[in-house]
Amino acid sequence: MNQVVTPATGKTAIATNPATGSQFGEVAHTPEHRYASIFQQARRAQKVWAEKSFAQRSKHLRKMRNYIRDHADELARLISDSNGKTRMDALITEVLPCQLACDWYGKHAAKVLAPERRGPSSPLWIGKRSEVRHEPLGVVGIISPWNYPLSIPFGEIVMGLMAGNAIILKVAAATPLVGKAIEDIIAAGNLPHGLFNHIVGSGGQVSSAMFEHGVDKLFFTGSVPTGKQLMAQAAETLTPLSLELGGKDPMIVLKDADLERAANGAAWAGYQNAGQSCGGVERIYVHESVYDRFVSLLADRTRELRHGVPTDECDVDIGSMTTANQRRTVESQLAEAVEAGATVVAQSEGPGHGPGHFHAATLVTNVDHGMRLMQEETFGPIMPVMPFRTEDEAVELANDSPMALTASIWTRNTRHGKELANRINGGVVAINDHLYTHAMSDVPWGGPGDSGIGRTHGPEGLKEMTKAKVVNWDWLRAKRNLWWYPQDQASYAAIRSALYLVAPRTVLDFLRSAIRVLPTMIRKMYF
Repeated sequence: MNQVVTPATGKTAIATNPATGSQFGEVAHTPEHRYASIFQQARRAQKVWAEKSFAQRSKHLRKMRNYIRDHADELARLISDSNGKTRMDALITEVLPCQLACDWYGKHAAKVLAPERRGPSSPLWIGKRSEVRHEPLGVVGIISPWNYPLSIPFGEIVMGLMAGNAIILKVAAATPLVGKAIEDIIAAGNLPHGLFNHIVGSGGQVSSAMFEHGVDKLFFTGSVPTGKQLMAQAAETLTPLSLELGGKDPMIVLKDADLERAANGAAWAGYQNAGQSCGGVERIYVHESVYDRFVSLLADRTRELRHGVPTDECDVDIGSMTTANQRRTVESQLAEAVEAGATVVAQSEGPGHGPGHFHAATLVTNVDHGMRLMQEETFGPIMPVMPFRTEDEAVELANDSPMALTASIWTRNTRHGKELANRINGGVVAINDHLYTHAMSDVPWGGPGDSGIGRTHGPEGLKEMTKAKVVNWDWLRAKRNLWWYPQDQASYAAIRSALYLVAPRTVLDFLRSAIRVLPTMIRKMYF
């Protein structure tokens, strides 16, 4: 695997381990003068790739899948060193989902994107037949974040490739060597030259180049403000976007919940990846009758967590945060909440003072929706907990956010949990679990409101990588249609009568209308 690239001259993206502060590699920025040729090569390669069958494309994906399997430890270590998450975290939330993506999309894309035959939707179109085809977009741009530097972009790459597209990738500046690792995975697939391209550079520079050189769609995962900026840029060229912008995801614990499972699930979904998961738990609402017991259990789980520098021995549960700016955001939200009356109930024991961007896993009570901690995305290992009296109150609190990516409901009554899920805003609502469906290739990922636009993953994600084309034909082989020239009073009367074919008052009304329409239609179409 090509892990370290040290250029002799020019700008570079430096890889720094956020847990230790040590630099362990750098990657040269792609020269701007090469951008035009990269896009030209991508378009040429895409035309060749689009001619391949789904079965042929899937063979390339199987080679990538096998490469991931054979280099799993190396990939997990690189991801861990790049963004601070533990080796186990990297393996289960990044490496394994990439392998699953290769497998599922390779097997199911042909069925999902097969042409759809549609018959006439009305008697007026009796001779018409249609086929809806899902054609490749062309060149797809992907701008990915640092919190899941492998699994987020790679899943989109695989979807784009199976749909017949070329790919232009820009990874986060904080994790440049993961971008190089993606290059190695793609190289193992033996794709046509120029079909996949990884551009290294500043986010604004590369995104502007994507619009300038005409990507056919841009997939972006990141912050709400940046997503809005890209949307404004895209408006200039009417470039379609898919935006996954974050979440302030609620967890609702009902009075009949299995509290031990709920506490264990909260610890995982709130503290995993040092809380830097857009689909992780950011707010917890617990029925007042079980509130104290739940808080006690979650406090125990919080204190038990091993917090420190990730190693190959897997002897820590939480690593570091990825960037100093994000750590400061978390510290600021927590400090403001405490000043406003919040109580820190429990924390994990951190590694002490050092160069890493560590923040203890922290459980907080006595919070309210006037605090930034309960309104803005925290994206860190802080879990605030509030009690509620009624389910209506819990729903109101859970929906009190412009972001609606995921949510979870914890109850022993699955049927009731499903019913309650109908009232919760969110792209994903899980029952008795949280923070795992992003790894499921067969279901869509995304949410409404400030959480973004569009979906990735699943059949819906595959179709987002295509453009629909309708092919329509007429098997009646008439000389002309009823509404073609020459127009006359008889044609007008027939069309007027046809309104009752579409919306008859009675069956007799329908038959009368048909009798009035058919003679004129036959005369006009065949004589």
